[in-house]
Amino acid sequence: MQVLKVVVEGVTTSFRYPHFVQGVQPTFEMPPPATIYGHMCSALGEWVEPRGIAFAYHFTYQGRVDDVEHIHVLAASSGKLPGTKLPKVLEGNINPFKRSLLFQPRLTLYINRPEWLPAFRSPRYAVVLGRSQDLCAYTQVEVINLLEANEAYFEHTLLPYRMATQMRAGVVLAMPRYLDTSRNRAPTFERYLLLQERVQSQEMLQFGGGKQTYVVDPQSPAHSGVQRGLVFHRFVEDNDATSSMASLVG
Repeated sequence: MQVLKVVVEGVTTSFRYPHFVQGVQPTFEMPPPATIYGHMCSALGEWVEPRGIAFAYHFTYQGRVDDVEHIHVLAASSGKLPGTKLPKVLEGNINPFKRSLLFQPRLTLYINRPEWLPAFRSPRYAVVLGRSQDLCAYTQVEVINLLEANEAYFEHTLLPYRMATQMRAGVVLAMPRYLDTSRNRAPTFERYLLLQERVQSQEMLQFGGGKQTYVVDPQSPAHSGVQRGLVFHRFVEDNDATSSMASLVG
């Protein structure tokens, strides 16, 4: 199966938890699916229909730091400037808060849309990952053929929640899955398994019998004779659907 493979690299990024308002802004350790959707639309220059899009990714960073930022909260004083509706004075406070940043992020993104190659080679908007000030660059954009294999390894990736029962590692958490722009950016959340350390497929518990095959990137580094496995996600369809090659086409 052909997919578009995009490598994004930058200096810093941050993927904030949506329910923290003041005092501290922690970061997810990898971009939520909703961020991936926004990144795709930024390159294409328009909001695209999410149905049918399947994506997988591998995300790493070199370090994690805390920075101090300030929010300027302004309020208008009484009285207006003569002949205008503008206030005479804007009064306010400066509220400092701590934000967690990921240093030197690197995202390898796989999308079942090889026809988007020209858009990612000449993106419509500035390439960012996370916040608008986290400028990044595409260091690799190409179409590759994925392979099926009897074994694979998984690391530094996001997996469906259903795989939590198969793994000896990983953290289950809820992430924004999709922001519906037709409903004032109404968010949809989904549970996922965030996996950082490497897990070989032969170490995973298997249920239901039958021979298991995996989708792998033939360009990925080989470990113990096997290559990196990819599990594809979708933005609006059932995420528990099989990730076989046949299900990812179209």
